Amino acid sequence: MRNIEQLLEIMSRLRDPQQGCPWDLRQTYSTIVPYTLEEAYEVADAIQRGDMQELRSELGDLLFQVIFYSQIAQEEGHFDFEEVVDVICEKMLRRHPHVFSDAKFENDEALRAAWESEKAEERAEKGTTDDMSEMAGVARALPALIRAEKLQKRAARVGFDWPNVDGALKKVHEELAEIHHELDQEDLSKAQDELGDLLFSVVNVTRLVGMDAEQVLSRANEKFERRFREMEKLLKESGKANLHTLTLEEWDSAWEEIKRQE
Repeated sequence: MRNIEQLLEIMSRLRDPQQGCPWDLRQTYSTIVPYTLEEAYEVADAIQRGDMQELRSELGDLLFQVIFYSQIAQEEGHFDFEEVVDVICEKMLRRHPHVFSDAKFENDEALRAAWESEKAEERAEKGTTDDMSEMAGVARALPALIRAEKLQKRAARVGFDWPNVDGALKKVHEELAEIHHELDQEDLSKAQDELGDLLFSVVNVTRLVGMDAEQVLSRANEKFERRFREMEKLLKESGKANLHTLTLEEWDSAWEEIKRQE
């Protein structure tokens, strides 16, 4: 706890009106959000790379973001860091009665149902306008891919779901056909809607085969970047240093060669 107290003191000094850091003093909840998201993704990246030293550092950066928000809230008279910790402790104790009290659940399904019931009660207590909806509590600020998967899982809880992946795959083909139609009609507004439906359908397929859409796309991104870098190297080694002058056929040939090498 001594280190936490030191971190809180550092944050307080940074926000001191007379002797603090000008940059830190200018920050608000909204201006910090992009940094918070960046730090969260850097935590995820360190985990994916298995870099424990980097993970330790990035977790510290993410913790500092929580301290920063809490400091601003304290200055405005809303709450402080200690209250943030109190709330999460109380929530975890309440949501895990099978660990911290004598509650018993027959299986994982019963445990999950109790967890969701508790979260629903929490939303109802907050008085949100859609607290009775299965969609309640799915944050709008989530990345679209993650939010799509969460919305689908919520719908699946009440039976609104494909019985297997075959139906979801069929839907993907339907959406592709609709995109072709709208593009042929040169209706970009409708094409945009259909492209969104296609992405949503692909997330459905990914979910139904037991994969995480965000991780699947991340793997694809990594593969594309790796292949493109190798392709650049191959082209330059073959004497084609000016990549901007290459034809599409030359790019395609190089791309296929890299795929063959893998």
